[in-house]
Formats: sequence, C-alpha cells, structure tokens
Amino acid sequence: MFLLLSPPCLIAILLITLFFLFFLFHHSFLQANISKLPPGAFGWCPFIGQTLSFISPHVSFSRGRFLEDNIKRYGKIFRSHLFGYPTVVSCDGEFNQFILNNEGRLVVSSYPKNIHGVLEDLTLLVQAGASHSRLRAVALTFFSTMRTQVISCLSDIEESAVRVLDSWKGKKTVSFCDEARKFTFSVIVKQALSLGPEHPEAAEILKNLIKFMEGLVSMPIELPGTPYSKAIRANRQVKALVSTLIDQREKGEHKVIEGRLDFLDILLAHKNLSRKERVSLVLDILFGGYETTSSLISIIVRFLSDNPKALHALKDEHQSLRRKVGNERLGWHDYKEMCFTRCLINEGLRMGNVVKFVHRQVIKPFQYKGYDIPEGWKILPLFTAVHLDSSLYPDPFKFDPWRWQKEAGSGKNFMPFGGGPRLCPGSDIGRLQTSLFLHHLVLTYSWTPLDDSDVPMSFPYLEFKNGLNISIQPLPKSAST
Repeated sequence: MFLLLSPPCLIAILLITLFFLFFLFHHSFLQANISKLPPGAFGWCPFIGQTLSFISPHVSFSRGRFLEDNIKRYGKIFRSHLFGYPTVVSCDGEFNQFILNNEGRLVVSSYPKNIHGVLEDLTLLVQAGASHSRLRAVALTFFSTMRTQVISCLSDIEESAVRVLDSWKGKKTVSFCDEARKFTFSVIVKQALSLGPEHPEAAEILKNLIKFMEGLVSMPIELPGTPYSKAIRANRQVKALVSTLIDQREKGEHKVIEGRLDFLDILLAHKNLSRKERVSLVLDILFGGYETTSSLISIIVRFLSDNPKALHALKDEHQSLRRKVGNERLGWHDYKEMCFTRCLINEGLRMGNVVKFVHRQVIKPFQYKGYDIPEGWKILPLFTAVHLDSSLYPDPFKFDPWRWQKEAGSGKNFMPFGGGPRLCPGSDIGRLQTSLFLHHLVLTYSWTPLDDSDVPMSFPYLEFKNGLNISIQPLPKSAST
C-alpha cells in the first residue's frame, strides 16, 4: 500500500506518527515522574489538548460545560492541556489568591503569543519583575492624580455621560455596547491625552482600539486580512499617533487646561522612561480604561432589563440624590452615597465576569494541598468558577444586588479585577464611571432589549453577540425628581 503513496504523503504520515509518539512519550513521562499531579486529562490531540472545549462560547453568568464537567469529575483544582501547555486550572478561591500573591516568586504572568504580537513586549500584561513594577508605578501615579483632581474628573465623566445620552434624542433604538464604548473612551482619552470629541485624533484612536480585541483573541496568523494582522496594523497606527502627540506636547504645540495634569504630563515628568515605554503605557491606559468598564455597564443594563425590582431600587436612589443636589453637578460625597449602586456594580462584576481568568506560568516548582505543581506549567486562576460557586454564593445564578449588603465585596472569593501585584490599578475609576453613567441613564431613559437572547457571552472574552440593541423612551422631566 505504501508503495502507491507519493513521497510527500509518506513524509506527512511519518511526521504525524512522530508527532503523536512524542506527545504520548511526553504524557507518559509526566505521569511516571510526577505522581502527585492534580487529577485531570490532557486530551487526545497534541498542543491543542482541550483548548477548543475550554474556549467554547457560553453565557458569561455560567461556568460553561468544560468547567462544569471537570469540576464534577476532578474537583476545583485539575490539570489539562490548554493553549499549547500542560496547565493547572484553579476554580478554588484560596489557590487563586495564593497564585496571584506569589507573582515573581513562584509564578510570572505568561500570555499567549497573540497578546505579545498585538500589544508587543512592553505592555504591562507581558512585563514582569522589576520592569513591571517600575512601569506599573507610573500607571498608578496617573490614577492617583485622577483622584486628587476628583472635581474635574467627576465633571469630565458627567459631561461625557450627558453628551452620549443627548445624542440619543430623536432615536428609537441604539446599539448600547457601542454607546457604552463611546462614553468610557471619551472619559479616558480626555484624562490621558486631553483630547475631546472635537479632536479627530480621538476618533482615529477609538477606531483602531476596537480592532485590538478581535486580534487579541484570534489565531496568531499574520496574513493580510486576518484579525491578528489587522490588530497589529492598528497597534502601529495608534502608536504613531500617540508618538506625534508626545512630540507636540514636548514642543508646547498642544496646550492643556492650566492646573490640570493628564497622563502625558506624568509620562514626560518621568525622565527615565524611553519613548517606546511612554507610548506603550498610553496604549495600556487607553485600552484597559475603556473596554472593561464599557462591558460592565452593558452587563448591568442588560440585567436590569430583566429585574424591575432592582431597576426600581436604582431609580429611587438616584431620584433621591437628584432631588438633594438639584441642578448642581454631582460631588464626591454624592458618589459615596450611592450604596445600592455599589451593590449593583458588584453583582454585575460577579455575574458578568468581565475578566474570566488570567495566565500564569510556574517558575519554581511547589506543592499545594498535596499536589505537585511542576516548573514550566501554566496555571489559569478561574475567577468565573469562584464567583458562581454555590457553596460561596447562595443561588449563584440569580442576579441579586442585595446580597452585597451583607458581603464584604473583596477577598479571595471576589476578584473581578485580579489581585496581588497585578491588581487592576484603574478599578476604582471604572466603578466611578459606571455609577455616574447609570445615574444619568435611569433619570433620562427607559429601555427594552430588542432581542431577549442577546446576553453577555464568554468567547472567552466578554461580548454581546448582537451588540445589545435596545429601544429607548425618554422619560418626562418629572420622572427624574
């Protein structure tokens, strides 16, 4: 039979055979030499392993079939083969916290190739050790500056929210996910670069940032027309634009409001930063500052559509607040009084799971709860599995903001923004933006989803398949007081 095959076919058969023999040998080697691995399976296909099952789309307020099946069979800590590596999957809150707190000692951040390719190696997602700490400190300076400039920050957020909602006048429907992105981007681009909606650079940056997400979750194939290739090109275009803005700021050509600092001012004050580091940090702030918050707002709006009791409680809180402040802008003390809004945001984070998991790689072998965790393996702390654990949250698949009147809203069982040295530095600002947008939304419009089946999905990145199209009805003025 083999005599009838062409030489290329014979070579292909030989390579495939060797490929599977290598995988079987590698698998047997692991089993023979490490007897205390977490229970689990690697799957039948080399390199791919169980990745396709792991990333299979499911509603974000579920754990998905892959996790459900493996937790039921192996427990909350199990092994698999994901994204080309033998992997320990953790659905255990204590282990997740242990991993995140041991960044740099036992594990390091380690993301797939497409993250490196799109955002490049200077992004905070990829940086590790002293370099990560140095660059993260600059980002923290930006967010702490926003807090010290809280009056102007609040004003900018409110102005952006009102502008977006005013643009709905005369419309019967809107694509809410797009509108939420417009809002969060307009806030962060103003704070970072002092660009307003009248600046064409802002629209150009947003157009390219939207391409980033598609490339970040695509196969790393750099061929013309692929999402990965488009994302790389979009990254280069944004970096070139940001570099030009830095040049203009250094020459004094782009003036900012006197007495206010934006992120460019902070970057230029750090003389030890290279041009590439400054540009990369701007992209980190822009991308991280708009995508996750806009997703959170969309999730909450969708859940409120099916929960009239929660919507009524939210309206009551903000109508009461508006009666107190009248036509004045909201202040910091007003924001701190939004108690039910904070509960609502926590529940949106718990059920929506904007950040499903993070990637870590073991740099030093260790033991945990009797399991050997080998060097070189990947670890995926799954926040979703913890947030939807019935032993931690009664009736976990029910949207219940009132549960947070008793819960602390932090700790190992609630980590919507990660944890340890890589805790998201902008989480508080994201909560502030969400609160102020919801304030103006519930006092201005009522809404109804056009498609009941359009719910937040985990791909594993979070997205509404159809963009959450809603019909809108303006509320009479009396309804807001």
